[in-house]
Amino acid sequence: MIRRLTVKDHGQCFKLLKEQPAENLFILGDIEAYGYEEDFQKLWGDFSDNGELIAVLLKYQENYIPYAKGDFNAKGFAEIMLSDPDFSMLSGLIDVTEKLEPYLSHRLKRKRETYYAKCTKMIPVTTDVDTSIVEQAVPEDAEELIQLLNSIPEFSESTITVERKRRGLEEGVSRSFFIKEDGRMVSTASTAAENSLSAMVVGVATLAAYKKKGYATQCMVKLCNQLLEEEKELCLFYDNPSAGVLYKRIGFEDIGFWMMYSFSKN
Repeated sequence: MIRRLTVKDHGQCFKLLKEQPAENLFILGDIEAYGYEEDFQKLWGDFSDNGELIAVLLKYQENYIPYAKGDFNAKGFAEIMLSDPDFSMLSGLIDVTEKLEPYLSHRLKRKRETYYAKCTKMIPVTTDVDTSIVEQAVPEDAEELIQLLNSIPEFSESTITVERKRRGLEEGVSRSFFIKEDGRMVSTASTAAENSLSAMVVGVATLAAYKKKGYATQCMVKLCNQLLEEEKELCLFYDNPSAGVLYKRIGFEDIGFWMMYSFSKN
C-alpha cells in the first residue's frame, strides 16, 4: 500500500533510510531541512501487508528520488510521478530506478550513469599523510574557492555561486578544505548536502601547475577524517574508473551506479 508520509511516520522512515546513510544522503538531508509538509517537497511510502515501510519516494520540486531495499510497488510510484505536472527529473540508485523505467511514459531526454562510492573508514596508510598545510575554509573564503573551481576545466559548467558557497559554509551543510601555495589557493576538497548521518564529497580539484604534489590527497584525508570522526558516512560520484583511483586509495568503495534522468512530456 502506498500513501503520503507525515511527521508521524518520521521514526519508521528514518529507521529505513539510516540503514544506508550514504545511499540516502539526499532524502535524509531534505527531510531534515524541510520535513514532510512543504508544497515543494512531499514523501510517499510503500508499506507491506504487515505495515512495514519498505520503500520511500521523495519529491523535491521537479525531481523524484526513490529508495527501496528490495521489491516495491514500482508502478504505483511511477503513477505518482506521472500525475505531477512538475515532474521532469528522476535520480537514484540503478537497482531502484531500473524498476521504475518500464512505467515512465514521458519522453526521455537524457539518461546519465555515474559511479557511486562511499567511505565508512579510512585505509590505515592515510594516517601517514601530512595534512599540516591544509586549512579549513570559513565563509569569507567562498569567493576564492569559487575562483579556484572556475579556473579548472572539469568544473567549467558548475552552477554554484559565491553566495551559495558562502551560505553553505555558514549553515554547516557544506565544508571545504584547501591548500595555498605562492599566496593563492591551489587545491581543495569540499562537502555538500551534509546531514546528521552522511555527507557528499564534491569539488576535489587542483590547479594544473600544482598537480602531482599530493595536495588533493591531503585535502581529502583532512576532510574525510573530520567527517568520519563525527560518525558520518561519506559518498561521492565519479564518471570513470581512472577518476576513482584517488578515492579508493583513501578508503572509498563502489556501491553501485547513481542514475539521473531528464524527461519531457512531449
